[in-house]
Amino acid sequence: MSTLRMAAVAAPFDRDLEADFARIAHLIDQARAAGVRLLALPEACLGGYLANLDGGADGPPALALDGPEIRRLAALAGDLVVTAGYCEEADGRRYNSAVCVSGDGVLGNHRKVHQPLSEDATYRAGDTFAAFDTPVGRLGMMICYDKAFPESARSLALDGAEIVICVSAWPCSRTNPAADLAQDRWKRRFDLFDRARALENQIVWLSANQSGTFGDLRFVASAKVVDPGGEILADTGVVEGLAIAELDVAQALEAARRSMGHLRDRRPEAYPALGAGTAELAVPTY
Repeated sequence: MSTLRMAAVAAPFDRDLEADFARIAHLIDQARAAGVRLLALPEACLGGYLANLDGGADGPPALALDGPEIRRLAALAGDLVVTAGYCEEADGRRYNSAVCVSGDGVLGNHRKVHQPLSEDATYRAGDTFAAFDTPVGRLGMMICYDKAFPESARSLALDGAEIVICVSAWPCSRTNPAADLAQDRWKRRFDLFDRARALENQIVWLSANQSGTFGDLRFVASAKVVDPGGEILADTGVVEGLAIAELDVAQALEAARRSMGHLRDRRPEAYPALGAGTAELAVPTY
């Protein structure tokens, strides 16, 4: 039996990159001391998220994938595998991205595909989901709103991802926030997506999220580790912290898929519309 100790972070980050790196270094030290080998940091933890989703907010500092900041993150990661969100600049365009690093350098990079509200005023959209190999297994990454689309996680699972990491800056409800953050309807949606994506694909799921407030946004935290049966193994609740769990990933996947294999038992010929582009679909109007 070979177990993997993993952790997802709920923590606040802002425009002060030096303060962000200091917080990240502390979190990595905490994780390492706890025996963690895979650590998921939130969306936009390098430079903070947008101050609002109305289209007029200044974005975080743009960083190159091969730049000094990502090299610094990799050096901090050392013997851990670490995922973190940042604003990526490439070919004069900006993307809301997540990078996976270890002390050996960059292992994977994902550009957020699905953009909520007016996020497209700041970022270009990515266009792919791809799994990649790491020292702790085959991983997939997505960012925040990506998890609202079942195809995102399914694509990664079909590409062999054993663990999917979703990094987020997921806020509470804008129109009807609950006085008790734990009862907020957007927090419930956040949790439901985490459990459903893990269960329907029978994968291990790490969900990291921002906590606290930034600009007009109040984040729901709720970092967690979910097993392939959709059961929450560790959860920070609505406060800052580390959700830490240990699991034999290969054994957990085999056990979950032994009788009812959701990937194995698919019938793609029965739902051909899933392969059609948006323009080809008959979308009803109400």
